[in-house]
Amino acid sequence: MNSRWPYYAPLIILGVLVSYFAASLGQNPAEVKSVLINKTVPEFVLPPIEGNFNGFSSSDLKGDIVLVNIFGSWCFACRIEHPFLMQLKETNTIPIYGIDWREPDRTAGPKWLKKYGNPYTRIGDDPKSLGAIAFGVTGAPETFIIDKNGIIRFKHIGPITKKNWDKTFKPILEELEKK
Repeated sequence: MNSRWPYYAPLIILGVLVSYFAASLGQNPAEVKSVLINKTVPEFVLPPIEGNFNGFSSSDLKGDIVLVNIFGSWCFACRIEHPFLMQLKETNTIPIYGIDWREPDRTAGPKWLKKYGNPYTRIGDDPKSLGAIAFGVTGAPETFIIDKNGIIRFKHIGPITKKNWDKTFKPILEELEKK
């Protein structure tokens, strides 16, 4: 019986590894937790995008429950979510602050917003990822719910859709409004 152990050990180890990787692959990337959840937004100051007067900084994130959306004109998924962001603005659902991340040139983001509409209350230009680093962004689009005290309450990776808005964002926002 002991003589068979060397033959079965690699199969057992392989089985454990396959199970581990299969479980990891089944994880929804939009639900990846951030170490910044329930922490104050780190300090950052971003200049305005070309053509705007106001930039965007962490000090703007106190007093209201808001969304912070990281986007870029180069981002295909940002185009998918943009009509829904415009709908949120048109219905005055929630203030949305934008971080225009890593544009190929300073005019790309403003041109994109002129073409598709601007859902943002304030927008910061982030060519060197200062804002993105503050939020721990890994890609675009990413959206954060910030409470009235400037604390990050939720992180969403990927486009916001009506379905994930109703299922995830709306209940969180309703709970924060009660506080």
